[in-house]
Amino acid sequence: MDGTAEGESRQRNVLVADDDRDIRELVAAKLRNAGYHVSVVGDGLSALSAINDEPPDVAVLDVMMPGLSGLDIVGQVRANGEHDSMGIILLTAKSQEFDVESGFAVGADDYVIKPFSPRELVHRVNAVAARLRG
Repeated sequence: MDGTAEGESRQRNVLVADDDRDIRELVAAKLRNAGYHVSVVGDGLSALSAINDEPPDVAVLDVMMPGLSGLDIVGQVRANGEHDSMGIILLTAKSQEFDVESGFAVGADDYVIKPFSPRELVHRVNAVAARLRG
């Protein structure tokens, strides 16, 4: 036996990509407190590289980042089908109905509008991770 209780799962990995350092740190701290292993990056190219190098269970992506937008990343990740089991949550100030629809259309699993409740974001990550365990 490995010492873990039956039914207990491994620690989930979450990638947080946001060009705003304060938001990155806040989200990362809340997710770590919730028991996730968290990696952080500050731009779209770094996010895509991190996803390709070591795919997280869930990625929380800002839509408007330098290099590649969160929408661009979702489109690329979902297009090749390689990371279909990865959950993706878009985190953005873009709140128009068209923006939300665009996020889901490219393959996001959830869409959180800034300003946001850190507690709600943790619940959303939990929900996406639970669906992946499904």
